[in-house]
Amino acid sequence: MDNHQKRNLTFFTLGLIFMLSGIEYAVILPTIWRYLQILEAPPYFLGLGLSAFSLSGLLTGPLFGFWSDRSKTTKSIILFSNLFEIAGNFMYFIGYSKWLLLSSRLVAGVGAGAGSSIFGFLTRSTRPEERAGIFAAIMACRQAGLLVGPAFNLFLRLCDFKLGPFVVNKYTSPGIFMCLLWVLVQFVVLTMYWDVPPISSEGGAVMVEMKQEEGSDEEEVPLVGFDEEPVHTYRAVNSDQSETASSTASEVLQVNSAQAAVSNPFKNFSASNEFLREEVVVLLTAQFITLFNQTALETMVTPMTQRYFSFGELGNSLMYSLCGVEVILGFFFVRWLSRKVADRAVLAVGLGICCTACVWCLAFLSNPRGGYGWEMTAFIIGVFLQLLGLPFVAVSQVSLFSKVTAEKTQGFSQGVRRSVGGLATILGPLWAGGLTNNLYIMLGMMLALLIMISIMTALSYKRLVEPRTVQCAQSSDCGG
Repeated sequence: MDNHQKRNLTFFTLGLIFMLSGIEYAVILPTIWRYLQILEAPPYFLGLGLSAFSLSGLLTGPLFGFWSDRSKTTKSIILFSNLFEIAGNFMYFIGYSKWLLLSSRLVAGVGAGAGSSIFGFLTRSTRPEERAGIFAAIMACRQAGLLVGPAFNLFLRLCDFKLGPFVVNKYTSPGIFMCLLWVLVQFVVLTMYWDVPPISSEGGAVMVEMKQEEGSDEEEVPLVGFDEEPVHTYRAVNSDQSETASSTASEVLQVNSAQAAVSNPFKNFSASNEFLREEVVVLLTAQFITLFNQTALETMVTPMTQRYFSFGELGNSLMYSLCGVEVILGFFFVRWLSRKVADRAVLAVGLGICCTACVWCLAFLSNPRGGYGWEMTAFIIGVFLQLLGLPFVAVSQVSLFSKVTAEKTQGFSQGVRRSVGGLATILGPLWAGGLTNNLYIMLGMMLALLIMISIMTALSYKRLVEPRTVQCAQSSDCGG
């Protein structure tokens, strides 16, 4: 099997992992509140349970990213992190107490931290021009999981039997179901995932040069310069032997130095220099605001549909299914569009759509009037516009972030980015949960955040490109 086939199977496996993360969210979310009520948990435990997953992922993401950057492997990290998903979902299945249920989401969230390693791997394994398309496809897989997840609930809610000492019902069955799926994924990763060599990376370039040195007898420019003079020894050898020995020693030192540089990508690394640059701050802010607004809206939608349209479980399930279809189509449209236009242009379009959607919701949904027909129409348009802008912003900011941060520490950088997003997914529901009856304040704050990031993007627009592109624009001989 050649590297191209291995690469395709590896990407398929990553898509499957992201799909399972979407399925897990879709099968657990509808039942966790009733599950907690049965365990006599107070209402605030719902927020704790949902936030616990994001919190552990927020904390472990940079650690997994650091691990992958140092080891230059991802397979072992995925296998290790999936063990936490398996353990966490099994704990959810047992569910003897509210504290065990809360702990189960905390443990399962550790497994989600491996996403930083995965995005780091994707960055190293893709060319810049194809990266946005690959990211869009992977993100669409999670949305596909969110779409098909409710279908599994149709048979999981019928479960009513005992498995040894454990009760399997519609509340505990999602835990054992996801536990079994993650076990199956372990076998898929073992057989269909390879740490394929990077297409273009700083470390890879060094390794290529080392291999070329070994296979060539011609004198080449050394990888690392040495200013030290060779040590003279008084031995009975001729000049040719002395030169050969000196050359061999120099080559060994060069190879060892190059290997040390490859094995420790964090040598001379500065977090402040890496993450406090203008373009990086803009993209991290876009990540936070996008997810903050998205989770706030998700929190707002269900109470709103119940209050104004009397939606039940069936109505909400149908709405979420249609939303999932729109988002998936949006990701694949962005995948196509990213081949035609620059990432920063896609980001600007997405922010424009999001601002328009927020203005619409603020104007027509904060205090709906005009009868059932008009209220439903305004709601559908508002949701459609909100979901339309999501793929544009999500894909472009991830792709741009991978290009403006160092490739050799990409896993750690992606971990920081995902931690910022995790913080947003915790704060978004907390903000919206207390303001479901005062949408003017909730939506007004969301619009203010969107206007702020739009201004930041406009002011930093010239810097939102790959550093090499900036250098090319400033140099007339960049084509060499």
